[in-house]
Amino acid sequence: MLRIDDIRYSVEGRPLFEGATATIPTGHKVGLVGRNGTGKTTLFRLIRGELALEGGSISLPPRARIGGVAQEVPASATSLLDTVLAADTERASLLAEAETAVDPHRIAEIQTRLADIDAWSAEGRAATILKGLGFTEDEQRLPCSAFSGGWRMRVALAGVLFAQPDLLLLDEPTNYLDLEGALWLESYLARYPHTVIVISHDRGLLNRAVTSILHLEDRKLTYYQGGYDTFAETRAARLAVAEAERRKQDARRAHLQSFVDRFRAKASKAVQAQSRLKMIARLKPINTPQEAALRAFSFPQPEELSPPIVAMESASVGYGDTPVLRKLDLRIDQDDRIALLGRNGEGKSTLSKLISGKLHPMGGRITRASKLRIGYFAQHQLDELHADETPLDHIRRRRPDESPAKLRARLAGFGIGAAQADTVAARLSGGQKARLSLLLATLDAPHLLILDEPTNHLDMESREALVEALTVYSGAVVIVSHDMHLLSLVADRLWLVKDGRVTPYEGDLEAYRGMLLDTPAPKAEEKPKPKAATRDELKALRAEVAACEARVAKIEAMREKLAQKLADPAMYEPERLGETEVWQRKYAEVMEGLDRAETLWVAAVERLDRAQAAE
Repeated sequence: MLRIDDIRYSVEGRPLFEGATATIPTGHKVGLVGRNGTGKTTLFRLIRGELALEGGSISLPPRARIGGVAQEVPASATSLLDTVLAADTERASLLAEAETAVDPHRIAEIQTRLADIDAWSAEGRAATILKGLGFTEDEQRLPCSAFSGGWRMRVALAGVLFAQPDLLLLDEPTNYLDLEGALWLESYLARYPHTVIVISHDRGLLNRAVTSILHLEDRKLTYYQGGYDTFAETRAARLAVAEAERRKQDARRAHLQSFVDRFRAKASKAVQAQSRLKMIARLKPINTPQEAALRAFSFPQPEELSPPIVAMESASVGYGDTPVLRKLDLRIDQDDRIALLGRNGEGKSTLSKLISGKLHPMGGRITRASKLRIGYFAQHQLDELHADETPLDHIRRRRPDESPAKLRARLAGFGIGAAQADTVAARLSGGQKARLSLLLATLDAPHLLILDEPTNHLDMESREALVEALTVYSGAVVIVSHDMHLLSLVADRLWLVKDGRVTPYEGDLEAYRGMLLDTPAPKAEEKPKPKAATRDELKALRAEVAACEARVAKIEAMREKLAQKLADPAMYEPERLGETEVWQRKYAEVMEGLDRAETLWVAAVERLDRAQAAE
């Protein structure tokens, strides 16, 4: 069990934690969420003991092993497989000792321990992890030096997963994974045998891989049962009730203050005025948690072009004399929202470069509308920003004739405030760099926007803001992302890049996820043909609908009562932590019950509609 008890910690005089407390039971899978800059990564460093607390304590079971991915593995001559195997230091040490041990008793102890830790199946387990993270069998035998930094980060992740520490701390692990690797990691973490805490803004991972949410806000930690969606619903209810109570109290305070202001000078009312001042002083302020303003992106809207804006006929593309994609017969219109699916290395980035004009076709033909403007965003562009220049400098280079006020307004439209506008890029956060790169990519109001992993480094609020911006954007979008939540909300067409071809994918994202995880997508139930219903059957169906409506109303009333209870600030005092978890669990159960009741109600209404239509 991990205990975080009343901790305090500051950075350069700015408090990140003040009286923060949380208890994480052994074996739980926890998502650590909160706005960028609130201290999530710092909490990991405090847990590992890399930073010294100013107050409070963090305790773990004796001899508990903590693991995480601090940096990429070195570019050495050691193969990927051997690098991962070496991550289990106990196994490596025992195998080395077995080579030189001569004492029969010690040899027996070594062999027994090797059997206990399943050392002989280690190579197969390591290979399975590497395969899940995107490495083929041949690549697993190659040296680490043959791979780029991003791929070596995957090797580092494979190593810590293979070592299976008692407490696994992962900080945005999907940032250097593609969709296929991210989906595999979700499944792996859900089955991980020990405690996991993962910092992530990937909604899919936080719903499928974790069983609880630890929320960092206002320098405090709050533990919620359930995945991210349950957390969001519970917290929204708390905020709504707290806001209503705050408004009531503000009205009460204003009423009392009005009496004081009117009668303070009157001798006959002086005592009453003083008593009301005391009442005002006794009103404890109700502070709702700090809410991040939804810093919306403002994409400029392009003029409309005649379709298609891009068309390919038997096109092929590759590098040098080696084609990567062949026989491309594709069309993009301005209202298209296309997600590119496919395992890493199949050619998604190559196709993106062909569409954008960064690569020329090796054969066939590609035509683009004569006035077509294309915006391109890729992760490597964050590294291409000028480290010694400010965001204002970057945009001024593109718009030298615009006034400083206009330039700052453009930056503000992408959530880059006055302070960040004058900060050199080297000191910007990853999220601020991503916003600047998105601004530069969309500055010319492109008719086609190509986005390669746009959500890396963006927090949850910024991801939702990006979805909103893409929803109202009037240009075409081609997107590659490991964030299935984003894809499900933005994309209406799926292209599968596989075996050198690009073809429309007929299934949905859940079917694709099932295919990657080797689990069949659920089959839709065949709807029976409607038949005429008798009067008694119609009466029974109407009664069922009424009963379902009553059940939904009853559960909603229960939800409101629980939401009011959870909105009470006293519920989150350290000594009431256990009680709070019980009520949060009850709220989650009620929300699940409400979801089931609403599903039954909808099904009952549909049955009644079918019966009435068949009359």
